[in-house]
Amino acid sequence: MIKVAGALVGIAFYIYSIIDVLRSEKSHTRTLPKYVWLLIVIVLPIIGGVIWLLLGRPWPAGGLSGRKSEPSAPDDDPKFLRKLDDDVWIDKMRKRREQNP
Repeated sequence: MIKVAGALVGIAFYIYSIIDVLRSEKSHTRTLPKYVWLLIVIVLPIIGGVIWLLLGRPWPAGGLSGRKSEPSAPDDDPKFLRKLDDDVWIDKMRKRREQNP
């Protein structure tokens, strides 16, 4: 049973690697041309897929982490700063109206 599961995982990874090479942009593949990567993945099923993922696959759009960087603190966030400025302005206008009825 474990051998069958291992074989299924290997076949799934093989198919995934081929599809991933085919779907990647030709201009974004790293190190080698796209057709060479496809040949490597087909000829060396598991090892070729691992090499493709490590050396040939394009980086995600968001960089290495794959996600958009968020502000690390509230004072780095432009939306927070804008809201803070708006709150200060509203308080200032409220005080001005109270002083000048």
